[in-house]
Amino acid sequence: MPNVLILGATSDIAVAIAAKYANEKYNLSLAARNVKLLEPIKQDLEIRYQHQVDLYTFDATDFETHNSFFQSLKEKPEITVCVFGLMEAEDRALEDWEICKKMIDTNYTGAVSILNIIAKHYIRQRSGTIVGISSVAGERGRKSKLIYGSSKAAFSAYLAGLRNLTHDSNVQVVSVKPGFVDTKMTEDLDLPPLLTAKPELVANKVYSGVRKGKNVIYVKWFWRYIMLIIKLIPERIFKKMNL
Repeated sequence: MPNVLILGATSDIAVAIAAKYANEKYNLSLAARNVKLLEPIKQDLEIRYQHQVDLYTFDATDFETHNSFFQSLKEKPEITVCVFGLMEAEDRALEDWEICKKMIDTNYTGAVSILNIIAKHYIRQRSGTIVGISSVAGERGRKSKLIYGSSKAAFSAYLAGLRNLTHDSNVQVVSVKPGFVDTKMTEDLDLPPLLTAKPELVANKVYSGVRKGKNVIYVKWFWRYIMLIIKLIPERIFKKMNL
């Protein structure tokens, strides 16, 4: 059975992606900082889909452990999905460097650290797929998402460069930009229903996008055009806007 590695596997989006791939007959390797939180997820998936689920401890910000983590995998994955991320209050991140640094290290540095290792493995074997869950918040710098948005912008640029680097090695790199998603992390936010996706929709788009050879996936298609409009606003006007 082919194997999918999901990094940051405790989030609602990650659980939905795991369920989708389990339903499509993939074995799963789920990794997260707190492996105890993965136990009920593993049990549910194995009961429902009758497929192997292996659990691993993985800390995105503990860079020195990333190589040993990848080498410890019982089965090297055909598909790696990088889901982990961190969004703290922007005012706190601006005032407290440790919070700011943690967001950057989680959203960008940690992702680059582990995906460099996995990409080199895929290049050597001349096959494999990397899926990175980025964000439309990285499309243009905004004061409301100063640190989060800039870290996701860096991650999106990294994925684009990695896609260019690995193309001749038959390695697929997919950038996913979900927009608003209805999860536990956003349950206190007043999100517009029309613009908000369910985790299951993200999972379906990831699965179909990988199969179709997509490079960039906007989970709800209109986010591509919303962000295009935002990017086209002249800077002299944009900097006065409350975005």
